[in-house]
Amino acid sequence: MNPAARSERPRWLNTESLRLTLTLGGRFAGEQVWQTQPEKFGALGAGYQTRVQTDFGGVLPAVRKVQVSRYLADGTSLSYAESDGRNKPHFEVQFDAATALITLRQHQDEAAAPLLVAHYDPVSLVMALRGPAAPTELWRAALTGGAVHVQPLPEAEIAGLRARAFYLRPGGAYVASELEAPYRLLRLVQPTDFGPVDASLQPEARRKDGKEDGRSEKADKPRRRRA
Repeated sequence: MNPAARSERPRWLNTESLRLTLTLGGRFAGEQVWQTQPEKFGALGAGYQTRVQTDFGGVLPAVRKVQVSRYLADGTSLSYAESDGRNKPHFEVQFDAATALITLRQHQDEAAAPLLVAHYDPVSLVMALRGPAAPTELWRAALTGGAVHVQPLPEAEIAGLRARAFYLRPGGAYVASELEAPYRLLRLVQPTDFGPVDASLQPEARRKDGKEDGRSEKADKPRRRRA
């Protein structure tokens, strides 16, 4: 990773909203929305908060999962939480460099572990694999409970767009984003108890000349009233 990425936010990423469609075995399995906004973390520098809401459905049980990650510009995680979007998070982890501690909370249980190296979380790791500072060689990223090896793959083409892609192990996840700005997340394959779930950027959102919400500029023009 590029160490310079820690000091300032990437210029290509500002407020962002991405909508992906989930499939399992080629059948509709729900929808996923990624929402990112810049944040400042005092002496730690600039970074982001990304909220990922996944609404499973179709061939999968109707379940909502909400993930919230706060991280520095290089993807180094400061905190991560999971919930159903309605109640308090059922899982939280804090990475405190000042005390060199990782604090985990799950329901009523709490535990701590030493923070010896920079850590990532499931969301911030994906964000770290986007943009020009993404790794170009085999890379080991520390996560809570273990580590993941990130293997860069040859340049790919996804829905007509040039993409950089990575294979993560253990687990077998796949991450692909645009090779050029704005480096949008194009495809994310994650293993689940039901099999690999494929999340793909919705076709209307892939238009270079469209708005962030997928609408074209033409659709945003006011219509004339008929006399």
